[in-house]
Amino acid sequence: MVVEKNKFISDILEIFRRYPEKKYTAQQINDILRLHGTPAYNRVLKALAILEGEDKIYVNNRNQFKLTPVNQTITGNFRANDKGFGFVRYADDEPDVFIARSNTMHAINDDEVEVKIIKPANPWGDNGAEGQITQILSHGVHQIVGEFMPYSDVQIKKTGLLGYVKSHEKKLSQNPVFLKSQGLHPQWGDMVQVDITGYPSAEFPRSMVGVAIKIIGNKNAPGVDEMAIVYQNEVKAEFPEEVVAASEKIPDHLVAKDWAGRRDNTQQVTVTIDGDDSKDFDDAVTLWKLENGNYHLGVHIADVTHYVSANSLLDNEAFERGTSTYLVDRVIPMLPFRLSNGICSLNPNEERCVLTCDMEINEQGAVVRHEIYPSVIKSHARLTYNNVNQILAGNVELCSRYRDLVPMLQDMAQLHQILFAMRHQRGALDFEETEAQIIVDDQGKPIDIKLRERGTAEKMIESFMLAANETVAEHYNKLHVPFLYRVHEQPDADKIKNFFELASSFGLSVPGNSADVTPKMLQQVLEKVAGKPQELVITTMLLRSLQQAKYSPEPLGHFGMAAKYYTHFTSPIRRYPDLMVHRMIHSYADQGIGTDVQNHWAQQLDEVAVQTSACERKSIDVERAVDDLKKAEFMEDKVGQVFEAVISSVTSFGMFIALENTVEGLVHISNLLDDYYEFHEKELALVGKRTHKTYKMGDPIKVRLIRADAQQRQVDFEPVLTAEEQERVKIEQQRRAQSKPHSFSKKRRASKRSRTNKYERFAH
Repeated sequence: MVVEKNKFISDILEIFRRYPEKKYTAQQINDILRLHGTPAYNRVLKALAILEGEDKIYVNNRNQFKLTPVNQTITGNFRANDKGFGFVRYADDEPDVFIARSNTMHAINDDEVEVKIIKPANPWGDNGAEGQITQILSHGVHQIVGEFMPYSDVQIKKTGLLGYVKSHEKKLSQNPVFLKSQGLHPQWGDMVQVDITGYPSAEFPRSMVGVAIKIIGNKNAPGVDEMAIVYQNEVKAEFPEEVVAASEKIPDHLVAKDWAGRRDNTQQVTVTIDGDDSKDFDDAVTLWKLENGNYHLGVHIADVTHYVSANSLLDNEAFERGTSTYLVDRVIPMLPFRLSNGICSLNPNEERCVLTCDMEINEQGAVVRHEIYPSVIKSHARLTYNNVNQILAGNVELCSRYRDLVPMLQDMAQLHQILFAMRHQRGALDFEETEAQIIVDDQGKPIDIKLRERGTAEKMIESFMLAANETVAEHYNKLHVPFLYRVHEQPDADKIKNFFELASSFGLSVPGNSADVTPKMLQQVLEKVAGKPQELVITTMLLRSLQQAKYSPEPLGHFGMAAKYYTHFTSPIRRYPDLMVHRMIHSYADQGIGTDVQNHWAQQLDEVAVQTSACERKSIDVERAVDDLKKAEFMEDKVGQVFEAVISSVTSFGMFIALENTVEGLVHISNLLDDYYEFHEKELALVGKRTHKTYKMGDPIKVRLIRADAQQRQVDFEPVLTAEEQERVKIEQQRRAQSKPHSFSKKRRASKRSRTNKYERFAH
């Protein structure tokens, strides 16, 4: 009854929001809703009283009601839609403000804007506020990457422009950039990076002006599609000449001075264990059993700071990049090749400078003693995850080839089990996500998608790196010195409350209080659904409820791993925060922990945390976009084929489905033809109005591929219907054809706009 009441109030408020300048009597509202009888009229009066009490409407002396004017101005970021309208995000805990095409003031995607609210949000429905942009405070896009379309000689002579560049990004595709002749002169079909010099205006409401600064290559050339995404996201793909020159000055082998102040660990049996295609080796490990039954675990990490000094050309470049970016068939490294794959990489049988974290770990998984110090190692073997997994499984040939290492690897597997059990006992969340490996040919064309299996070797190295990261973080926290932490904060209270409600709807009781959630509570929920049909739904919604991990000078803990202290220490070749952590470790060891030293680091950490967190997010966005590009390209020749899939997400505009090979796509609500489907938000389901057929997260579904667009990175499906359902489609189509065209089209238009509204919020 409460839901029905709220919907009734929401419907009435929508009448006022639709025509904010119009006045209505109670009887007029009653007539618009086509209600009859005294009880219905009294419901209208009660609803109007509630809206008046909430100051959503006001009444004049003629008993006419009108929407209360809104005197609110907000500032936020504009998110454009390719159809011309957009949304402004201004607060994490508030819904985005809808901006109609006529009210955008020619803003483009990511502009910082000032917005006047012209229609308030509807707190009883799902419609957010509507606004009008009154000022563009700053532009968020300064460069654009797109396909060049040339002008004819006549047009060039007449306009002085070379042609225009059109972005493949949907949010910018309706804003062509006309090229001035001052920059580079691309050819037809070239993907071009452009500096924007002029933005949309009243005279040219959709177009911009710019200068070509880089020609990436023809759109059909191998690798250009990937690099267009890289440049569009302003990830630096090439090193400046002076940075490369600085790297060339560094020796490719250790010299006598490199040994100063370092322990000689070259006689320890250390190995690297990485993927088959890895080229840069950050970490090496060694292990032996102690007489007291404990394990000695040595984690040796490439000492990049020994070669990359603070504020040098190499350091400034690494700071600007923040991280390496891993694409389908290439890596955009944080450091030049001579360092990342050379002197800093722990290549086999080569002496290398490292920072060592030695740990004594007991049978409960506790680190009872540790030491952090600089040393020199010589890796005895470059092992792969595949080979180690086969050795642990008893592969005769590999066990014979690596017989000197087999006992140590077996002990490592035992220690991993101990560490895993310890983390599980304290409540660490263990998400087993399927990872895809996209196989491409020498032209960059995707030819297969394989699923990566995470065996004992992968999990073992992960356990050792986690142990080292925790040990280092706790060590320097207890010294009470400034330090850089990897943090994962407590989940948002409202999101967790919604998750608890969702779990309850599946019959799952969550122990404890949502206001004081612990990792252990959530871990128990995951255990209850493991292997069950609702596992995908619960896992997905839990992931959405958690905060995003980031870097911080404050030791805020890592919720997902149930760890009080955590840092990133183990990957300085590819992550700047790890390099910074190494630099502080050296500084505190060499210069002490006096006030001057502490102040020196404290002044830098805020900037490093913000910059590296932003670089990480940008890199992840690029990696995902390239994966989506290649997956869509892989599906292009499979249009019409039928696939088994699982519904991975349900929204008001349709449902996302995932194939077994991890390709994801959309079944738009407009392609559900056998009924009129409504979105039930609490159940995260689409339910047929007449048939009550239900699509919900986690359900298996058979789908047909109807579109795959690599350029837009989109894949669309439709459900495969039974003969009975196909007959219902015919009946539904006949029914719609017989209905009133104007009311039907108006309803569908409203529905479509509502779907787009929700999609924007979901996507961002």
